[in-house]
Amino acid sequence: MPRERGQALAVLVTFRVQAAHRAEFRDAVCENARISLETEVGCQLFDVCEDPETKDFVLYEIYRDAAAFDHHLSSSHFHAFDRMVADWVEAKTVHRYTRLAPAKS
Repeated sequence: MPRERGQALAVLVTFRVQAAHRAEFRDAVCENARISLETEVGCQLFDVCEDPETKDFVLYEIYRDAAAFDHHLSSSHFHAFDRMVADWVEAKTVHRYTRLAPAKS
């Protein structure tokens, strides 16, 4: 089903990173998240998580809409991050979801 224009977009990204580069990757991905939240109006949430057992990284991102995510993907800080970590990443998956309801605190 296609997304309706203006619907919030949730993005779930998983990374398996070479053991020798996990600390560098952790620093780089956290910096990318910080810059995204500070400079991208459409980036509403950018959580960086690490599985304590597998050491895989999981990103949970919320964007105002698909256009905001496209803007993120075209940003200079995303391209710099992507180039920096490319050789460290063993596997990467990206899933996009329509956000149906916000979390309540």
